Amino acid sequence: MSIAHFIKEQILLKRLVKTGCMVVYDPDHRYRDLCLSLASDRIVVVDVSEGGIEAREAALSALLELGKPEPAVDGLLIYVPARKPDTDEAMQMDPFSIYSTCGAIFPQDDGDEYLSLCLRARPDHTTEIRKAFAAAPAGPAFSVIDAIGGGASWPHLRAALGVESGREILTALLVPSDKQSAELNRQEGWSDEAREFLRATLSMSVKTRGKTWSALADELWRFVLFSEFAFDLPGALPGAIKDVPHAPVEARPVIDDVCERLRNDPRWKSTYIERAETIEAELDLPKQCASIEDLGERDTFPFEERTYLSVAIKGITTGDLDAARTVLARHKHSVWLGKAESQAQWELVRSSLNLLEACEDYERQLLDRARTQSDLIDFYVTTLREVDRLQREFEQAVGEFVDPQDMMHAVIHQSRQSYRRLAEKVQTIFMKHLATSGWPPAERLANAETFDRFVASRLKESGRRVAYILVDALRYELGVALEKMLAEDGPVELSAAFAQLPTITPVGMASLLPDARAQLTLTTETGTLVPKLGGIALANVNARMDVLRRKFGDRFSEMTLADFVRGKSKIPPTVDLLVLRSTEIDSQLENDPETTLGLIPSTLKFIRNALHKLKNEKFNDAVIVTDHGFFLNAQADHGDVCAKPAGNWVVNAHDRMLLGTGNEDGNNLVVSAERIGVRSDVPQVALPKSMAPYSSGHLYFHGGASLAEAVVPVLVARLDSGAKAAVSHSSVELRYRNGAKRITTRVPVIEVALHSDDMFSRDVSVEILLEAQDAKGDVVGEPKPSADVNPATRTISLYPGDRKQITIGMSPEFEGKFMVKALNPTTLASFFTLTLETDYTV
Repeated sequence: MSIAHFIKEQILLKRLVKTGCMVVYDPDHRYRDLCLSLASDRIVVVDVSEGGIEAREAALSALLELGKPEPAVDGLLIYVPARKPDTDEAMQMDPFSIYSTCGAIFPQDDGDEYLSLCLRARPDHTTEIRKAFAAAPAGPAFSVIDAIGGGASWPHLRAALGVESGREILTALLVPSDKQSAELNRQEGWSDEAREFLRATLSMSVKTRGKTWSALADELWRFVLFSEFAFDLPGALPGAIKDVPHAPVEARPVIDDVCERLRNDPRWKSTYIERAETIEAELDLPKQCASIEDLGERDTFPFEERTYLSVAIKGITTGDLDAARTVLARHKHSVWLGKAESQAQWELVRSSLNLLEACEDYERQLLDRARTQSDLIDFYVTTLREVDRLQREFEQAVGEFVDPQDMMHAVIHQSRQSYRRLAEKVQTIFMKHLATSGWPPAERLANAETFDRFVASRLKESGRRVAYILVDALRYELGVALEKMLAEDGPVELSAAFAQLPTITPVGMASLLPDARAQLTLTTETGTLVPKLGGIALANVNARMDVLRRKFGDRFSEMTLADFVRGKSKIPPTVDLLVLRSTEIDSQLENDPETTLGLIPSTLKFIRNALHKLKNEKFNDAVIVTDHGFFLNAQADHGDVCAKPAGNWVVNAHDRMLLGTGNEDGNNLVVSAERIGVRSDVPQVALPKSMAPYSSGHLYFHGGASLAEAVVPVLVARLDSGAKAAVSHSSVELRYRNGAKRITTRVPVIEVALHSDDMFSRDVSVEILLEAQDAKGDVVGEPKPSADVNPATRTISLYPGDRKQITIGMSPEFEGKFMVKALNPTTLASFFTLTLETDYTV
């Protein structure tokens, strides 16, 4: 089909028939003959170049005819040899703009430009067409375009590959299917056509004399990938590789499109990776490009990803956060992030950047939002607590990252320093307000009121069953994360409560018992703080549970959260109050805070599973509370300690609060115990004004007064409101390295895909929990945090059509066969199971 015929029949006539009226603007007089050739008994063509007044009259007459019930004409085309008006003022001056407003216009947009039309008409000759336009900036004649390709259609090549378009042919020559490979081996004649096709499409002069696919493929892969690399490079190619064959710039759209398809399509991704790694080694690109800092935007070869990572690291360490953010955005979906080691490094950079930006932002807001104690608390529970979440996620990424080259040391140091600087500024203001306003804040929810307000009131209703879930060290930002997770399953309300001081477990858990606000007191016995309720000592968990047992009798039962989820205990039908206890977060962080942050999600997962089971047990409500929060003191060093004030201090509560008598100084606040809600036999308490404890070495602490330690969540989940509707027509698929069944690394990357044939669920995300389990069902691997993995819950959210690369961290002690399961995070029902086996070389 000639270019003139294509424009006339496929563009102008189709648009005219559809609208009945069209104005063609043609300042270059390129389309005049085409427009005039459309004139017929039923189509009126008005040529404005023949005369202004007459043309207006003819156009108006034809338009009036078109408006009749039975018009004598079917269409009106007005040819205007001038530029299309592009402003309101220009349209007002143009007498024919009214016709385009009530009909159609040409050119309508960029797709109607002459170059675009030629590319659409001859898609298999993109490069040659662009060359023709480069040689004739005003646009080549129709005859030049028609002559391109000489009518070549490559019949043998099309027949062997079973495809039509040029880009499909090029893709098939790079990654033929099994059927296409068989046809290439069986048929003859395609090799010469392939050479001509590549010359016409990419201006590639094939050097190999071999006529087999493998001989051609090696050369073609190198030509295509190196072309993309050369196009993307902002500067000149280094001298040693400048003569490596690559396509002219006119072929860039084809090259870029094909490379993107090869990288992103699961069928071809692994082949792309293997080819790119081989070509990079053959050309010694890391060495040849060692002096180049800016390699562009595309991750053609693996060494580029290392360079981009270095740019991001430099942006963070020099304070150029915009540069780091730009690099992260560009390379979020890089094919080279399929390697677990790369994912871990980029995740650390990403979490560092998020933390640094948040610290900067909140530091700017702080003074305006902390004028009173109430203002500061509102700031914290609404937005400032986000910086605690980001810091926890950052430290979690640090704990799971191995850095033998020490390339992340500066990133880690800067991020921790920034967080600590903000935390100290917040703490300084907080302690000033504490000195003047006391604790707990007036007219706000004290943690010591939670049982009476949220549990006792519900138990007054006959037959109502309430679960009271006591989670040690569930700080406020974790409560927010838990609320978001539980909201997926039903109604849940989050409130901020204010912990009983000192923020240690015996005191905090005692404050969660009935009537604690009125009856809780603290006594000192041989240097130990003993909480009492109504004069009864509560030295341990059994004593605390006895309080509830005496009050509720056979209506009460208790067990650990883990035992309940695992079904190790039965709940008697008489039980209306079930207490579930979890100490995992506190005990894990007390013992090894640097490496156990990643275990926090398992506790949140247990809570979610427990609520599902409680619903099946016909419980109506679940009230989730905690004793205290915590502070991650990752920036601590040997000098990071607060000197104790002078005085007689008889009790030291976790190195963050002293009880006794003494004098205030520049580093310590000393107030009456009653002033901060402590009813005790000692008159005063001392608290560090900073976020430093009274002894060194604490990477995780609580016990004192700070927003992170003393503002805690209370969550109330309704369990009798009906189940959330599930997405019905979605299916999950797991794949490992194109179907491989053995893993050779302890950090395998699993591809997770969500498919759906339901048009009504395409905007609904599905939450998935990935676990690697051994034959006994024990978890031997879990997802590592990343941009696609929720660090608090270890779950993944996908929309239908999504495919994500998820790194699984395998247990170092495990070897053998295992299953990777995609689970419903609430019910633990399996969506998909992938069976694999370890094959470590170590």
